[in-house]
Amino acid sequence: MIITGDLSESPLAGPVLASIDVEWSKNYRIRNGNVPFCYSIMWATLPAQPVPLAEVTWSYTSRYVESAEETQELISAADTAFGRVLDTAAVITGHQLSSDLATLINAAHRPVPHLRAMRDLWHERRTVRPAPLLDTRYDVGHLLSGASRRLVDVCTELQLDVTQRELRNTSMTALHRRWLTTGDVEARERITVLNLRHSLSTGLVALLSGHHVAAGGVNVNHLLARHLTDTYGWLKSPTFTDLL
Repeated sequence: MIITGDLSESPLAGPVLASIDVEWSKNYRIRNGNVPFCYSIMWATLPAQPVPLAEVTWSYTSRYVESAEETQELISAADTAFGRVLDTAAVITGHQLSSDLATLINAAHRPVPHLRAMRDLWHERRTVRPAPLLDTRYDVGHLLSGASRRLVDVCTELQLDVTQRELRNTSMTALHRRWLTTGDVEARERITVLNLRHSLSTGLVALLSGHHVAAGGVNVNHLLARHLTDTYGWLKSPTFTDLL
């Protein structure tokens, strides 16, 4: 298992937001055919009063399988990590988080009580106030005027630059296959950065929704580069640095 991050899956001090994103290989031809292979959690300190987005303190955890045989290990790790989220986060967020949870649960061959508890929380989120879970696909319409709820469109409307070059001339499935079959580190890092951008930008949208930060106008790739350049070689490539 490839594990990166600066928290050892422990949250920052004070009230925190936890933002989750999961990637999986898609196979809709068979029941429960989607196979998770990567997830990340972004932890952000909830400021006592609104601050510029770029000043939010955040840290992260990322896990990525080294082989298809580690799928169940990844799911068990997610169950443990998401249990910590349930225990410690003041706000939990994801973008269409229900799909991420369903993919993990449906692929599990072992008990995953924390994943199931988070799925229950997702279903109950609109009956609890203040809501401990916010889904940025379904719950931030008050911020938006456009019809699309794709994460990239939500971010663009909120002036969060989330331009992604990782899938230029390729696909996530193809990149993941290259990693598993040839050990292409750049292919894995491209997906990891994509996954981290998803969790970070989702967290920023949630912070905007909760009025914890000022308006947008942030290049999310710049935030990634500032924090992660020494961890992922992909962030030093000309294809990525052109975004900055």
